[in-house]
Parts: sequence; structure tokens; C-alpha cells
Amino acid sequence: MLGLFGVMALVSAASMLVLREPMRVALALVTSMSSLGAVYGLMGVHFIAAFQVLIYVGAVMVFMVYVIMLLEVKEAPGSKRFSRFVVPGFIAGALLTAVLGVSVLRSGTGRAPVATGEVFGLVPFSSAFLTQYWLEFELTTVFLVGAIVAALAVVNVSRRRQG
Repeated sequence: MLGLFGVMALVSAASMLVLREPMRVALALVTSMSSLGAVYGLMGVHFIAAFQVLIYVGAVMVFMVYVIMLLEVKEAPGSKRFSRFVVPGFIAGALLTAVLGVSVLRSGTGRAPVATGEVFGLVPFSSAFLTQYWLEFELTTVFLVGAIVAALAVVNVSRRRQG
């Protein structure tokens, strides 16, 4: 089951890159986040799974869908399928994946810690997060900020072309 939800998260995340309609992209993001919540739950990290579903799927996605509906984003006829930023985006994504893969291989286990036999609590999670996994967290935040800047750049370029 863990592999099934992992594959579903990856497929829905990849589909966000190729879908054109904003509402479909948002639904793919909801599917990806829900699948990640299921992965966390199956790994035994129920605290994080609950936050994934409640905060990201529940609150953030409701806000994003509201904004999409409020803006009424329409696609211009005859517009290109992909932006010129697709190739640099794929290169940056491949580099991020390589860096994260190297850091997982260097950790020695190749797997994330799973709460087996011991009770999972906030203190052990915080300790492990701030001592062992801080680099992965910081790389993810840099990647997300870059994605936001790229999205704003694409919106500004398309608005300048439209007038």
C-alpha cells in the first residue's frame, strides 16, 4: 500500500506540470497531498499525516481553489503549451532530486525513520528534524520559493504579452 500511495503522489505531482487548467492542477495537488498524508500514516507518523491532511489539503487548498475561482483564469487562444521556463525548471528539479538522493544515500539507511515499537512523540521528532534532516528541509524551502518566483515571472510575462 505504501508504494501505491507513493506512486499516486508522484503521478499527481507530475501531472501538475503538464495540465493546463488551473482547477485541474489544484485537484492534482490535492491528490498529491492526500497521497502524502496516506504515506505518512502508513509509515506510522500519524501526527504529521494529520497535519498534512488538515492544514495542507483542508486549509491551503481551499484557499487556493477560492483564489483560482475568484481570478477566473482564462487561457488565451493560440497560446503556447509550455513556457520557456520548462527546461530550466526540469533541470532544477533534477538537480534537487539528485541532491536529496545523495543526502539520503549518505545517511546510511536509505529510508526515513519509522516509529516501530516506540511511541512517536513531538520531542523525538523535533530533535531528529533539527539535527539530522535540516538540510533537506532548507533545500525544500528554497525550491518552493524558487517555484513561487518562477510562477510570478510566468504570470508577468503572459500579462505583458496580452496587453
